[in-house]
Amino acid sequence: MEPGLIWILGGLLLLIAELGLPGIFLLWVGLAAIGTGMVVLAVLPPFPAVVAIFLGLLTAGIALALRLKARRPAVRVNTPDAGLVGRHGMLLPMEGPELRVRIGDSDWPARLPADVKVPEAPLRVRVEGVAGTVLVVRPIA
Repeated sequence: MEPGLIWILGGLLLLIAELGLPGIFLLWVGLAAIGTGMVVLAVLPPFPAVVAIFLGLLTAGIALALRLKARRPAVRVNTPDAGLVGRHGMLLPMEGPELRVRIGDSDWPARLPADVKVPEAPLRVRVEGVAGTVLVVRPIA
């Protein structure tokens, strides 16, 4: 079998394996292998050159991925304030010592700013901030 086709087939297998595994490392290895296979099909360089081509393409792919990752702002996932500030909810009637707010299908412990008296529930509120897991809410006028 042609060496270039073996490189391309190996790269395709790595890309398929990437679909089932977490992360994106195999993507760059697979793309480097496919690129190496295309060069080998076109030129048929000696083996040390083939290894250098593969390593060069792999290094370029990883450098590109790191550069793209550095440009992207960090996304905070699974933090209490991720997407909650600015949302509207309903202040629930007090059933214990703390206020609770329903946002979507979740209930959150809440507190009001110091300048706001505890209103009668139910009342629409807007989330102004998050302190730990406690939402700081203000009634909507």
